[in-house]
Amino acid sequence: WWSWRFEEPVSYHLLQMSSFHNHSWVHLSSGWLGELQTHRWNSISGTFIYLYPWSRGNFSNRELVDLERFLRVNSIEIQEFYTDYFMSEDPFDLQMATGCELNSGKGFLGFLHVAIQGSDFLSFQNETWLSSPEGVREAQKVCELNNLNQAYTYRLHRLLSDTCPRFTLGLLDAGKAHLQRQVKPEAWLSSGPSPGPGRLLLVCHVSGFYPKPVWVMWMGGEEEQLGTQRGDILPNADGTWYLRATLDVAAGEAAGLACRVKHSSLGGQDLVLHWAPPSALGWILLAVIVALALLTGLGFWFRKRW
Repeated sequence: WWSWRFEEPVSYHLLQMSSFHNHSWVHLSSGWLGELQTHRWNSISGTFIYLYPWSRGNFSNRELVDLERFLRVNSIEIQEFYTDYFMSEDPFDLQMATGCELNSGKGFLGFLHVAIQGSDFLSFQNETWLSSPEGVREAQKVCELNNLNQAYTYRLHRLLSDTCPRFTLGLLDAGKAHLQRQVKPEAWLSSGPSPGPGRLLLVCHVSGFYPKPVWVMWMGGEEEQLGTQRGDILPNADGTWYLRATLDVAAGEAAGLACRVKHSSLGGQDLVLHWAPPSALGWILLAVIVALALLTGLGFWFRKRW
C-alpha cells in the first residue's frame, strides 16, 4: 500500500475509440491514472507509449509485453466481432472504457463499458456480461455469446481484478514524486462582456496550479459573493489546471470586491486580488493608441492612393 494520500479517487482506466468508415478502422486509445493521462496506445505496433519515466510502474518488461499482447489480441477480436455484427453500418463508432477503481471498504473493483454509436451497449461486471438497460436485441446476443466463452471471461476478470490493481498501485508508488508535487497558482482579473446596461462581469482567472482541488470565490470584505459562477476546471498542456470565476454586478457595486484563492500549495496564505476599475489614465492611453493606429492606417492609404 502507498504511504501518502492520493488527491483524486484512485483508478486506472483505458479509453478506446474506434471508428469504421469506408471499409477501414481507425483506433485511438489512451491510459489514465485518475485524470492524468499516463499512456497512449500505438495502434500500428500494438504497444504502449509511456508519457512519463514512471509510467511503467513496477511491472517487469515481461509483464508489460504480456499485457500489450493481451490488449492487442483483444482489440483485434473486438474489431472482427463487431464488424460481423454491424457490417451494414458505415460509419460505425465504438467506445470502450475499462479499468479498475478503489472503492472504500470494497477494494479495487474492475469495470468495462461498451457504447456503440454513442449509446450504452453492454458492460462486464462480476464475471458476467450484461446488456444495457435499454436491452437492444444485438446487445443481448453479444452478451450470451461472451458469457459462453468462459476462457475469455476468466482472462478479462483476472485482468480487471488482479493485473489492473497491481499496475495502478505500482504507478502510484513509482510516480509519487510527480503526483505529490505542489505548484502555486497564478491569478489575474479582467472584465468580460457586459451582462447588460450599467452592469459589469468581473472575471477571476486562476491558472497553473497542481493538484486539482482549488477554492475560488469573489468576496466583499469577508463576505462571500454567492453570485460567483465557477467554470469547469480545465487542463493546461503542462499537466496543471485552469479555472475562472465570474461575478455579475452593478457597475457601482464593483469597488471593494476581491477574488480570493485557496490552494494547498499556498501554505495557508490565500491569494487575494482586489478589483480596480480602469483608471482615467488607462482610458487616455487606450484612446492615444487607437488614434495612432488610425493615423498609421490613413498614412498607408494615402501613400497607396498617391
